[in-house]
Amino acid sequence: MNRIEKEVLLITQEECAEVVQAISKCFRFGLDDSYQGKTNRESLVLELGDLQCMIDLIKESKLVSTNELNEAVRSKRERLQKWSNIFRQNAA
Repeated sequence: MNRIEKEVLLITQEECAEVVQAISKCFRFGLDDSYQGKTNRESLVLELGDLQCMIDLIKESKLVSTNELNEAVRSKRERLQKWSNIFRQNAA
């Protein structure tokens, strides 16, 4: 792994932690609670955007291919359809 690949992965790791923190605040205080002029929903959007940027950079750096990632996404959706309530119409 070269220096650039390491940096891309390190920053992605940091962004993942920031997404976790934003989600935790949504659970603790609600999506529409505000802190320092931003709602938790707005903070979540910003952190998810940062993470998406890093995922794009991972693909651009050829650490993973778009096809590999798309297949992983497809596989996860299948597992969620089987084991979670996310896709069930009557889920509360």
